Amino acid sequence: MMDHCHPLLKWPGGKRWFVAAHSHVLPKEFDRYIEPFFGGGSVFFHLKPSRSVICDINHELIAVYQAIRDDWKGLVKLLQYHQSRHCSDYYYMVRASRPRLALNRAARLIYLNRTCFNGIYRVNLRGEFNVPKGTRDTVIRDSDNFGFASELFENADIRVSDFAPVIAEAAEGDFIFADPPYTVRHNANGFIKYNEQLFSWEDQVRLANALAEARDRGANIVATNANHRSIRTLYRERGFDLKRVSRYSSMSADAASRRQFDELIIRC
Repeated sequence: MMDHCHPLLKWPGGKRWFVAAHSHVLPKEFDRYIEPFFGGGSVFFHLKPSRSVICDINHELIAVYQAIRDDWKGLVKLLQYHQSRHCSDYYYMVRASRPRLALNRAARLIYLNRTCFNGIYRVNLRGEFNVPKGTRDTVIRDSDNFGFASELFENADIRVSDFAPVIAEAAEGDFIFADPPYTVRHNANGFIKYNEQLFSWEDQVRLANALAEARDRGANIVATNANHRSIRTLYRERGFDLKRVSRYSSMSADAASRRQFDELIIRC
């Protein structure tokens, strides 16, 4: 089995670009890896930590990683079934479905994520996934390594949680990677309405305070955020080092919104 794994989901704000261009800012050694906004998990899969606490507020997303940990072979069989049935009518039938079993829910999300328009994750106010079918028809990929991902998740504490309790557990020697949703006042990044619902300015302040407290307990911190004066002020006032970097966004449904954006790497 290959000893590496690419992210298995395409997720808003994914950090593949960060791993490709800025992995040198990540520590080589740490006790526990803590990621409170897991998303697609690019940094996790790059570092392959032996001990970790990973969480996200999205219970559907976390259910995918728990399913990979608990029964990755069964999950792959379900994805193969989706692959064999895939067409426009089948896509919309699956999109409208609400499976009860955890493994079926996980397979549904992966199938939709891989075949929907541009890999966008978006739900309406009722929490219903509403992205139309895309042009990609491949559900199982050559780069998939569900078995190795399952091994990594065996040593992970996988939770549905707000970020604050998880960061509060960080102790000396732990490493926190924090990549929160970027909100409307910080960066017009193509997910303005969606992200503003997920993460408010008050949440940004809570996060900065929680990271500062973890740093003072001896944890190592690397965070990312939008390059906006409000964010720069928020973290400079708490003694963090800031570095401005640029990245290209291709996630927006609007082609005019796919362009270069400045972001911040925040470190202690």
